[in-house]
Amino acid sequence: MRMVIVAIATGLAFGLFVTPLWIRWLNARGYAQSIRDSEDLGYAVPDHAAKKGTPSMGGVVIVGGAIIGYTVAHIYALSGPSATALLVMFLATGLAAVGFADDYIKIFRRRSTGLRAKTKLVGQAGVALVFAVLVLRFPDLGGLTPGTQYVSFLRDTAIFLPFVVYLVWIWFMVSATSNAVNISDGLDGLAPGASSLIFVAYTAVGLWQFGNSCVRFDAASCYEVRNPLDLAVVSAAFAGACVGFLWWNTSPAKIFMGDTGSLAIGGALAGIAITSRTELLLPILAGLFVIITLSVIVQVASFKTTGKRIFLMSPLHHHFELKGWPETTIVVRFWIISALCTGFGFALFYADWLGVRWFG
Repeated sequence: MRMVIVAIATGLAFGLFVTPLWIRWLNARGYAQSIRDSEDLGYAVPDHAAKKGTPSMGGVVIVGGAIIGYTVAHIYALSGPSATALLVMFLATGLAAVGFADDYIKIFRRRSTGLRAKTKLVGQAGVALVFAVLVLRFPDLGGLTPGTQYVSFLRDTAIFLPFVVYLVWIWFMVSATSNAVNISDGLDGLAPGASSLIFVAYTAVGLWQFGNSCVRFDAASCYEVRNPLDLAVVSAAFAGACVGFLWWNTSPAKIFMGDTGSLAIGGALAGIAITSRTELLLPILAGLFVIITLSVIVQVASFKTTGKRIFLMSPLHHHFELKGWPETTIVVRFWIISALCTGFGFALFYADWLGVRWFG
């Protein structure tokens, strides 16, 4: 528990005190993300002219805060890192690198669309597939590996995936989660605020799994998860880093986290879900991101099939902007929805411990 406290406190401090230094460095060099307006796109979009000149690539601070928070926690405990946590960090930093390339093109080459969609997807797929292969390796003394080929909900189910299908499943999870966070990162503070709630929930999940691990607790309801405490430390470090960054990203934002942050956060969430054996629980905990992503899918499908748009604009938060809702109102209400989703998801997790079985 002390490691978790150290990780979240360090990540928080890093986000709070390093972000303004990063802002100054970016501002001094004029590294700001371009903002598209109605004239550029040819149709009505929310007026974000006031955001022009705001520096981006703030995700560097989030990833850095999470890594420093995790490292300091282990230095404090005089313990080494686990293979499970390192794999999650690899997934997050690998996707952060893809996002950084996207942000670099937006800022330095002044191309607001960043990386081409195919290039970004290939980069995400490459990182995800390497993670998928490695997560089945590194067994502990009991033969438990960080990941399995069983589909999981609140723990592993009886659904076993052949290796090729398993690779596709992990690729889908990683790409879907990272892109969902990326799509949701459209208003000041929206994505990091919602993400911090999910990371806090996963911190609680990891602590509960550790306290009731099959290594420590011989019972039918115990959890066969490798390194659950270290997953809680990773989650706590990301939660702290997100909250620290949020101090500077809340409206009016002094910095955007960019694709560097959104893809990294999505990768971390997917990695933690996969290694904590809670893959199908993630869409519930991250219900807000699912809703926002579905709004894009529904909008595109409706326009292509009927020629009509269901929303004034997608993603969903921009629809409410065009309806005249203040940005802060949208963000706070969406945070409330995220809190309800994470609360409901953790309630399902706890109900399983009490004896409710959903699969297998």
